Amino acid sequence: MRHVRRVLSRPVIAGFVVMAVVAVGAGLYWFQPWKLWQDETVQESLPAAAATQAPSAPDPAAEPSKAASTPPEPAGPRTLARGDLISHEHTTSGTATVLRLADGSHVLRLENLDTSNGPDLRVWLTDAPVKEGRAGWGVFDDGKYVSLGKLKGNKGDQNYVLPADTDPAAYTSVSIWCDRFNVSFGAAELARA
Repeated sequence: MRHVRRVLSRPVIAGFVVMAVVAVGAGLYWFQPWKLWQDETVQESLPAAAATQAPSAPDPAAEPSKAASTPPEPAGPRTLARGDLISHEHTTSGTATVLRLADGSHVLRLENLDTSNGPDLRVWLTDAPVKEGRAGWGVFDDGKYVSLGKLKGNKGDQNYVLPADTDPAAYTSVSIWCDRFNVSFGAAELARA
């Protein structure tokens, strides 16, 4: 014990120990390796249709056959585009769907998402092509993209509201993007419905 105190009392060695502790702490903060073993599951339901007006009473003067044969238009979400997620930096699966809600707003829905957890993961809507393998890891910040926010969980079903001024037709892909390391964990090419 006396030998350890003598060694640590030397300024060079004490400085080295302090720098090593700071470096390890910074590395742990930056990489957050514990997230590889922590799953966050999110189970959000499909966005509900906007509240609709109650149906009016039938007009007694209207023909019964016409009134009964005209079904109301569905008020639920309409699929605009859809794609299957592929793996990039980390094994990723699930589907991405762009929906138009009854009120005219748009939502990106991730279903059956399964990817690794990581630091600073985002959901991006982009105009970049989806490429297989390492060639696709870093292409999504090269063009136009919209960040829809932090990934809510690395597993499950979740919804991301598109900003009101976003035209979904201008974007062709979705990426689970690690903003800290500028790499895609997984992506989906969106095919128009």
